Amino acid sequence: MEQVKPMETALSEEYVIETRSLTKRFPTKVAVDHINMHVKKGDIYGLIGKNGAGKTTAMKLILGIMRPSAGQIKLFGSTRLFKMRSRIGSLIETPGFYKGCTAFENMKRFSIVSGGTDQEINELLDFVGLGDVGKKKAGHFSLGMKQRLGIAIALLGNPDLLILDEPINGLDPTGMKEIRDLILKLNREKGVTFMISSHLLDELGKIATTYGIINNGELVEEITAEELEDRCRQGLKIAADDINQAEAILKESGFTDISHRGESLLVHTDLTRSAEINTLLVKKGIAVSELTVLNYGFEDYFIERLGK
Repeated sequence: MEQVKPMETALSEEYVIETRSLTKRFPTKVAVDHINMHVKKGDIYGLIGKNGAGKTTAMKLILGIMRPSAGQIKLFGSTRLFKMRSRIGSLIETPGFYKGCTAFENMKRFSIVSGGTDQEINELLDFVGLGDVGKKKAGHFSLGMKQRLGIAIALLGNPDLLILDEPINGLDPTGMKEIRDLILKLNREKGVTFMISSHLLDELGKIATTYGIINNGELVEEITAEELEDRCRQGLKIAADDINQAEAILKESGFTDISHRGESLLVHTDLTRSAEINTLLVKKGIAVSELTVLNYGFEDYFIERLGK
């Protein structure tokens, strides 16, 4: 196993998580392959990828549940990982609790390690919407209630960062909304930073401020929600024999909102101006081979980045 070396240079302190070439090798595969991750304070960072892409492994490395094969981790601007991990709450895979105990009794047991008075426990249960479940045993909770209890347990000790692995997986639409609303509430009211893994793009898209796209263990891209929205706007896709010259002509004529899609251009403008654009380019000697309306949605973008 390669030694996990300390950071050689100081990394930006605006990041609560930063990794360099973080890698985890197993005998038959590389689960996490030299990823460079950046989670800013206040982010809801959505780690998106297919099942088996490396999301859970990456989270376990950050939490210290697994040891990296190589690479570097910095938490809250520090390489003192053991100390910094005390500022993190987590819910990895299935929430673990005592099925024969009530929500309060579960919280009380976990508070022995994480801290928390009876008053704080009751406040957390109220916050996650479990303050009125009384003596109902956790084993009889709905899946959504179990997820909320898991998040409440993760909140013991007042963490600055929550790492949640597939928190909405298997929930019905009502349960998904409950967890989504809870995450937004914690982020906005308590300033908690989140890293959330999911393969459910639609749900993650309702809360994430930044995305990390992971595929086959590699972090393909990090992109903010604003950047993603900008790239996924509707427009006119243009393919031509000289794409650079076509772009220059369009910009000279006032079509300045242009982005690239591979070997094509995407012009963000009134879609009724397609004939005008085609005539303009042809008159300037540009051979236009394609001019179509492109509805490029979030799902299309992620599928493209994941290579399918």
